[in-house]
Amino acid sequence: MGLIVNGGNAKSSSMEAIQAAKTGDFDGADAKLKEADAALSEAHNSQTSMLTKEASGDHVKVTLLMVHSQDHLMNAITFRDLAGEIVDLYRKLAKEGK
Repeated sequence: MGLIVNGGNAKSSSMEAIQAAKTGDFDGADAKLKEADAALSEAHNSQTSMLTKEASGDHVKVTLLMVHSQDHLMNAITFRDLAGEIVDLYRKLAKEGK
């Protein structure tokens, strides 16, 4: 569940970063991107723990929930990367508009 919860939090914070940048609040956008990074770090720690157990011979049963959690994390990472680019684009547009 750590992957799903933290992945969801990362995606939500990334979307909030885009919304903040859209209104010109780049400090807020940067803060939200940092929140997303922190959530992704927590998710990565959960994933690493599972991978370490698997590598040491403690095999985890692959369930639909496990597949869903990995998919959720992958989408959150992709969304975070894209959000960073969109924030940068809004920042560039704001500078050019002045």
